[in-house]
Amino acid sequence: MKKASPSILTEKEILAAPEAEYMSARQLDFFRQRLLDEKNQLLSNALETTNRLQDNESTPDPSDRASVEEEHTLELRVRDRERKLLKKVDEALARIDTGDYGWCEETGEPIGIARLLARPTATLSLEAQERREKLKKMHGG
Repeated sequence: MKKASPSILTEKEILAAPEAEYMSARQLDFFRQRLLDEKNQLLSNALETTNRLQDNESTPDPSDRASVEEEHTLELRVRDRERKLLKKVDEALARIDTGDYGWCEETGEPIGIARLLARPTATLSLEAQERREKLKKMHGG
């Protein structure tokens, strides 16, 4: 009988894993795949937008044209946010390669599986993120 290669963990399995397995090879594979899936979706969205904008037919009615232009503006705003997210995804993938993924860049403590599942590009633990946001508010920024 052929032995199956270890599959990528599920969310349930990764949440149930003991602390000693934090950022094990299998967990890193899980997050690498999640980040790659997100990257592919973002690139696909960008390509769809590019194609849609190139296929744009001109309409003689000024109100129709204004509606189309407003839709394009909104779509481009969304793509700009996605472009910034794509950069964060690439940075997270690089952290997986260097062994820094899953560890708070401020404290060195684990970021936590639940937080990484919710935000795979997180670089700070929840506590460090909250401290940073409080400081930002206090300094008006």
